[in-house]
Amino acid sequence: MPSAETSAPLRPNGRPVRRRAVMAVVNRTPDSFFDKGATYGFGAALEAVDRVVAAGADIVDIGGVKAGPGEDVDAAEERRRVVDLVAAVRERHPDTVISVDTWRAEVGAAVAEAGADLLNDTWGGADPELAAVAAQYGTGLVCAHPGALEPRMRPHRAAFDDVVADVLDRVLGEAERALALGVPRDGIVIDPAHDFGKNTRHSLEITRRLGELAATGWPVLVAVSNKDFIGETLDRPVGERAAGTTAVLALSAWLGASVFRVHDAAAARRALDAVEALAGR
Repeated sequence: MPSAETSAPLRPNGRPVRRRAVMAVVNRTPDSFFDKGATYGFGAALEAVDRVVAAGADIVDIGGVKAGPGEDVDAAEERRRVVDLVAAVRERHPDTVISVDTWRAEVGAAVAEAGADLLNDTWGGADPELAAVAAQYGTGLVCAHPGALEPRMRPHRAAFDDVVADVLDRVLGEAERALALGVPRDGIVIDPAHDFGKNTRHSLEITRRLGELAATGWPVLVAVSNKDFIGETLDRPVGERAAGTTAVLALSAWLGASVFRVHDAAAARRALDAVEALAGR
């Protein structure tokens, strides 16, 4: 049986999204692990946004810094990469939810001014002022679990007594802190952050037990698209992880996740629609 529909409706910045929402990745980075810089140019990024919205994306997640180690990108350069794009997308797609993947409060404020609806804090409060920015501007906030990592670091011998208990402790604490600061309740999302500060066994355990996160009542985001735990499980390189990604997305939806961060919006939308049909909705 699918998990109960326990999570509250999600409305980042007052913009409603459907029960199972596709969040499409558009990276303005030259060194993305997946697209290798295909959408680094402004025009290419804007065209990519047009494509994913047409393919059924509910949320567009714009990023200006590669998650893993690589070229140093300071706050000024990150703003240069994302602020103008957010403004252009806001004008071009007024009804689409715009998310920005950043851990920096100053970048969060700049993109909120430009029209962003959701701040995707993948690094789980590394800059504690980011939640205050979300409260100030009324945007939503993703509260994630990066393990013990600092931004852009890779895990080394990650260990947990109970990885799901650790995830719950961290993300629920961040969510309650955001709520206390004034972030709207219907804009807060929790994210177990597969592979961030975790090994493959941890990410698989989190996936099996996603129902425990969904049972908290907070909307749950899963960002599993083409990730290393899928590649290691199936022994497949980055370019051959689509089938594994679809399987994990469908299982996550069945277990109660609400937002699905993906590279292939069209495939994700089809998979989630199939889950909806199977669940009788």
